[in-house]
Amino acid sequence: MDLRISDEHRQLKDLAHRFTEERIVPHATRWDRDEAIDRDLVPALGDVGFLGLGIDEAYGGSGGDHLAYCLVLEEVARGDSAVRGIISVSLGLVGKTLAKHGTEAQKQRWLPGLCSGRQLGCFGLTEPGTGSDAASLATKAVRDGDDWVITGRKVFITNGTWADVALIFARTGGPGPKGITAFLVPTDSPGFTATEIRGKLGMRGQATAELTLDQVRVGDADRLGDEGGGFKLAMAALDRGRMSVAAGCVGAARGALEVSVRYAKEREQFGKPIAGFQLVQELLADMAVETEAARLLTWRCADLADRGEPFGTEASMAKLYASEAAVRVANNAIQVFGGYGYVDEYPVGKYLRDTRVTTLYEGTSQIQKLLIGRALTGINAFA
Repeated sequence: MDLRISDEHRQLKDLAHRFTEERIVPHATRWDRDEAIDRDLVPALGDVGFLGLGIDEAYGGSGGDHLAYCLVLEEVARGDSAVRGIISVSLGLVGKTLAKHGTEAQKQRWLPGLCSGRQLGCFGLTEPGTGSDAASLATKAVRDGDDWVITGRKVFITNGTWADVALIFARTGGPGPKGITAFLVPTDSPGFTATEIRGKLGMRGQATAELTLDQVRVGDADRLGDEGGGFKLAMAALDRGRMSVAAGCVGAARGALEVSVRYAKEREQFGKPIAGFQLVQELLADMAVETEAARLLTWRCADLADRGEPFGTEASMAKLYASEAAVRVANNAIQVFGGYGYVDEYPVGKYLRDTRVTTLYEGTSQIQKLLIGRALTGINAFA
């Protein structure tokens, strides 16, 4: 066991740190207030290779392993979790799924644009009536000759109004998970509309949308993977997604800790910096331990993935702990800042609002516990 990162990983981490300091941190508050990240940030993310991590260079990717991916996401989320979400979805859920399961023609068509940031992807699984129970999704795809006609709605879709391609999961067979198939749907297809969801508690800068597909026609060449194999494909993507959410939560927790330590050294009460009070030090110590524990769980998950070993349960553990820990750390950060932590001139309130959703999406904390429990007992609580 060697927990030291390589020189190559260190250089990538330093690059991500500099990029975050220069291109993200100065704008994060404005993006949050405006509920919109500057769109020109996306090709900039592509230029530094962050949107192509783990993708073969033959398709425009920048290579690298899962640990590299986690290191970058931690640094980016330290600056703004909404930016991390753009990368996690377009690359982690769409690009990597396409790279693993797509045909050569599909990879040639979409991966270069996704890796460069000239295009973005979104992941269309959640529906108004099916969140945790994704196997019961209602969107339908009906075969019509060499085409499929898709009708349905998706909701809470990150990158939804910005995406050029949507990975849509639709029912092509009977009820349950075996009746679901995945499709790569160009968002400029007739009948495809995206409506932005505004007024979110957190992650306000990233574009989140409701998608409507009204008899959207795609060719069978746009089917991703086998007919009826979409649910397994989605679950495998979510294992990777949970690892990326965990990495982002580590970054947000670390950001909240760093600004809290700095503030505690500067803020004086009763004639000395509040960092000198034991109860404030207790808050900071708890924050530090939780951040480190979350990071180690995340790195364990990345290590298993890089070894080609199963990591689904470890991804659930990392996502469960890191997301809940990040909320606790951000909440403690507000306590350190006192009343100033309650206004958005300071970043800690945003950390709390942004991390709160991580306990909900890509499987709620309760769903993660059920998945971990199934792995421990062999008993399926979903059956």
